[in-house]
Amino acid sequence: MSLFAIGDTHLSFGTNKPMDVFRGWENYEKRLEKNWNAVVKSDDIVVIPGDITWGMNLQEALEDFKFIDALPGKKIILKGNHDYWWSTKKKTDDFFKANGINTIDVLNNNAYKAGNLALCGSRGWFFDNTAEQDLKILRREAGRLKTSVEEAEKLGGEKIAFLHYPPIAGGRVCEEICDVLINGGVKRCYYGHLHGPALSFAFNGEMFGIEFRLVSGDFLGFCPKLIEKF
Repeated sequence: MSLFAIGDTHLSFGTNKPMDVFRGWENYEKRLEKNWNAVVKSDDIVVIPGDITWGMNLQEALEDFKFIDALPGKKIILKGNHDYWWSTKKKTDDFFKANGINTIDVLNNNAYKAGNLALCGSRGWFFDNTAEQDLKILRREAGRLKTSVEEAEKLGGEKIAFLHYPPIAGGRVCEEICDVLINGGVKRCYYGHLHGPALSFAFNGEMFGIEFRLVSGDFLGFCPKLIEKF
């Protein structure tokens, strides 16, 4: 059994939002499928930290979820800034069950055990906008992350966090999010969101005693990144 991560799949089988108009995204669905099948086995877990599908609602996103469901392994998903379909965990779980989707679970104010690891996370938020509305959202996301970290603590084992927005980028730090990670004893954090020219702002390394790694799909060449073998 192994744990993998890959974010920002940006699927659009049920909508007209092709990503291959961008450089490096040519034929990305087939590349993702081929690479995924090559490295992920049926008993593995893959975390997808946001921007999963362009569907505007669950029904529009159904074909994308079916694509993911058909890939090997159990998948754990969390919200990205383009996941407009996002609903409550219960509504999403019910939708998956009604449509025969059995390998996808939602990470939202909860945590999951994977071998000796406890998986937690949230969407996160921008840290370079000081508008009151953005600060409100940031505080809410930090609260959700704190809840998830606390749930992971109950499960035992090393806590690993997944975020959509980068907590560190371009030499700047999102203190509200990083404080939760530091105080929660998280030692590894994986994030997405950055693409194309923005990849130059990505931070891959250690800070505050935490290892940060970018796992957006195009950065990984559309191949899930191995995090841990159990």
